[in-house]
Amino acid sequence: QVQLVTSGGGLVQPGGSLRLSCAASGLSLVDYAVGWFRQVPGKEREGISCIGADGDANYADSLKGRFTISRDNAQNTVYLQMNSLTPEDTAEYYCAQEGGSDCSGSGIDLWGQGTQVTVSA
Repeated sequence: QVQLVTSGGGLVQPGGSLRLSCAASGLSLVDYAVGWFRQVPGKEREGISCIGADGDANYADSLKGRFTISRDNAQNTVYLQMNSLTPEDTAEYYCAQEGGSDCSGSGIDLWGQGTQVTVSA
């Protein structure tokens, strides 16, 4: 079964950290860009980070350097390290396999299921 399995969400206090994982099965991510997105109820899903097949990464300006995306091709997994979390980071987080090898917006081929991140005292 071809799928992306997202994990690592949870409840964290403001200022805390979480690492999300996006593990692929049934396909290899090595030749594809992978993006992370988040969505809060009533708002559109927003792209927050993307990593190309070559490891080139980009981030939404709003993240201000708090998040780091990385990939481990041997594990067929992409990670999102999130630091200095604030309540505004509370959302459902999704990963997605892009249709191309870079983050130029070639479209999403496959979505992972969401993982909830809640930042609260």
